[in-house]
Amino acid sequence: MSAVDRHLPIVESAPSRRVLLWPDEAATAAFATRWAQQAELANAFIALHGDLGAGKTTLVRHLLQALGVTGRIKSPTYAVVEPYELPALNIWHFDFYRFNDPEEWEEAGFRDIFASPGLKLAEWPDKAAGMLPMADVALHLHTQPDTTRQVTLVAGTPRGEALLRACDGAAA
Repeated sequence: MSAVDRHLPIVESAPSRRVLLWPDEAATAAFATRWAQQAELANAFIALHGDLGAGKTTLVRHLLQALGVTGRIKSPTYAVVEPYELPALNIWHFDFYRFNDPEEWEEAGFRDIFASPGLKLAEWPDKAAGMLPMADVALHLHTQPDTTRQVTLVAGTPRGEALLRACDGAAA
């Protein structure tokens, strides 16, 4: 069992749902490394749910680093979106926490971004409800009293189901 695999215990598994436990940030990084290796991630839309401090931005940071993004990776809380361009992949990291007006969606060109190829990661997707397409994976982070994260992943598409199957190999 590799260092990447040992941190990803599966608590629950169903065809379109996985529940994982991440005991620490190393487990978050291990999950990000595993997911970064999945071809399906290249055009996925991942909706990230969780309270403030649950680890959404930390997960995105580890995922972007695992995909090859170098330099500073900052939260797009004030900018709403941070784009990243890799040789073979465009990535957009959204944070809709301060999103208030649906007209902002059209004015900012977000519809065009979501219609284009590339990875889209959205924190606080509920703030843009009705504007976003169906997420390939809705990832819910819940902080436990001991700082463990319970992570529930729900697939919304066949691409999402393929990404969930990548979690299964982590428990083997």
